[in-house]
Amino acid sequence: MNNLQIFNNPEFGQVRTLETNEKILFCGSDVAKALGYQDTVNALKQHCKSDGVVFHHIIDSLGRDQQAKFITESNLYRLIVNSKLPSAEQFEIWVFETVLPSIRKNGGYIANQETLTSEQIIANALIVADQIIKNQNARIEAQKPKVLFADAVSASNSTILIGELAKIIKGNGVDIGEKRFFEWLRVNGYLISRRGTDYNAPTQKAMNLGLFKVKETVINHSDGHITVNITTKVLGKGQAYFVNKFLDQEEN
Repeated sequence: MNNLQIFNNPEFGQVRTLETNEKILFCGSDVAKALGYQDTVNALKQHCKSDGVVFHHIIDSLGRDQQAKFITESNLYRLIVNSKLPSAEQFEIWVFETVLPSIRKNGGYIANQETLTSEQIIANALIVADQIIKNQNARIEAQKPKVLFADAVSASNSTILIGELAKIIKGNGVDIGEKRFFEWLRVNGYLISRRGTDYNAPTQKAMNLGLFKVKETVINHSDGHITVNITTKVLGKGQAYFVNKFLDQEEN
C-alpha cells in the first residue's frame, strides 16, 4: 500500500496524492473536479498522456479498498492549462507552492516548525532554500525547452499568425519551420488542403475545437473587381493546443 496523503483546500476541496518511486502522483478525479471539469473521466482521456495515468489501490474514508487513477505532474499541468475555471491559476499556485513542497524531501515545508526556536527555523529555512535553488536550477537546465513551451502557453492570450507559432515551436528545439508546420496542419486535418480560395483556411474540425479565427480582408482592384483575402490566425486556445501537441511528441 502506498503512502496516501490528503490535502484540503476551502476553494478546491480534496486532492489525494501518492509518493511512489520518488515520483509524486495526484488523484486524477480530484484534480479534474477541482479544476471545474464536468466529466472527470473524459478530461483525463482528452488531456492526459496515457503513460502518465496509473491505477493505484487506496483505502477510502469508509475503510474500503478502492482503485483510483493517479496522474503525474506533467499531466497535472496539462489539466491546469486546459481548464476553463477562472481560478485555475490559483489552484496551480496552491499545488506548486503548498502541496508539492510539503511532500518532497527538503521541500519548502519545515517539519515540526511550531516547536522550533526562531534561530532553528532560520537555520533550517536556509538549508531548505539552498536545496530548493539547487533543485530548481537542475530542473530548469534539464527542461529548458519545456519551460519555454510553458512560457509560450502563458502568453497565449492574443491571436498570432501560423508562421509566428511555427517560430515559437522551432525556437524551443523542434525541427520544424513555417512551411513544414503548414504542411503538418494540412496533413493532420486542421487546415484545408485542396487548392482553391479556401486553401489553408481552417477545417470544420479545427473550428469546432476553437483553435483558429479567420480574418477576411476585402481588396478592391484597379480594374474594379473585388476579392476577399483570408488570413488564418491562431487563437490563444489553439496556441496552447499545438504547444501541447509538440511537447508530447518531444517527450515520446
